[in-house]
Amino acid sequence: MSLVGSYVALSKPLAAAFPVLLLAWLRFGIAALAMPHWLRKPADEPPMTRRTRGLVFLESFLGNFLFSICMLFGVSLTSAVSAGVIMASIPAMVAIASAVFLRERITPRVAAAIACAAGGIGLLALAPGAGAHGASAATEPAPPSSLAWLGNLLVFGAVICEAAYAVIGKSLTGKLGPRRICALINLWGFVLSTPFGVWFALRFDFGSVHAGHWALLVAYAMAASIWTVWLWMTGLRSVPASQAGVFTVMLPVSAALVGVLVLGESLGTMQTGAFGLALLGVVLATWPGRRRGPNEPARTAL
Repeated sequence: MSLVGSYVALSKPLAAAFPVLLLAWLRFGIAALAMPHWLRKPADEPPMTRRTRGLVFLESFLGNFLFSICMLFGVSLTSAVSAGVIMASIPAMVAIASAVFLRERITPRVAAAIACAAGGIGLLALAPGAGAHGASAATEPAPPSSLAWLGNLLVFGAVICEAAYAVIGKSLTGKLGPRRICALINLWGFVLSTPFGVWFALRFDFGSVHAGHWALLVAYAMAASIWTVWLWMTGLRSVPASQAGVFTVMLPVSAALVGVLVLGESLGTMQTGAFGLALLGVVLATWPGRRRGPNEPARTAL
C-alpha cells in the first residue's frame, strides 16, 4: 500500500502525457510482456475450477478496471477533500466485507485500528491544501456543484471495489499462488482495456512523449501490476482480510509523504496528526498478542 501511494503520486506526469484509458492499456500490456512465465500452472497447483476463474475475473474487473474508472472520473466531478473523506471508509468496508463473506471475526483491537485508520485519512483529507489522493486540488478548477453528488457516488463505488479486491484476493490465495494471480488478473485487465486503448492509440501522437515519460511508464507498469499485487497477495496468504484492510491507510499517507519529500509540498500540523493516527492503527493491527506460557496459570478476574 505504501508503494501504491508512491506511484499514484509520481504518476501525475503520466496522466498529463497520456489519455487515462490509453495509459491503463499500456500499463497492462507492458506488465504482460514482463511476466508471461507466471501464467504457467505450477505442478503442485490444482486445476482452476469454474468458481476460481470467476473470482480471477472479478478481481481484475473490480480491483483493476472498475476501481480506476470510478476513482479517476469521480475525483474529476467532486473535490479532492470530499474524495479523501469517502476513501477513509476503505478499512471499515474491508472489515465488513471480510466478516460477511469470509466469516472473519473482527477483534476489538482490529476494530480500534480501523477507527484510527479512518480518522487518520479523514484528518488528512480535511487538512488545508491536501486531499487524500492529491494535494494539488487547489490548482484544479472546481467541479460543477450539480454533479458533485455523482462524483461522490463514483468515489464510494471505488471504495466498494477496493474492499472487494481485498476479500476476493483472500479467497484466491487459498487456490492460486501470488505470481499466477498477478499474471492472470493483469491479463484480464489488458483484455478489458484493449477496446478503449486501441481507440485512443489510433488517435494519439506517440512521438510527442518524452523519453523520461516512457521510462516512468515502464516503472509504473511494473509497480502497479506486478510488485504491489505480488506483495499484497503474498501477505494475504497469512493475514486476515480485515487486518490487511487496515494497511490501505498507507496509500494516501505515502502519497502525501511523496508530495512533501519529492514534490516539495508543505506538511502542516493536521497532516502530522493524521500520520500519527494512521501509524497507530497499523501498530494496533500488527502488534503480536501476548501468549501465556505452558506453566503460567490463567489470569482470573478480581
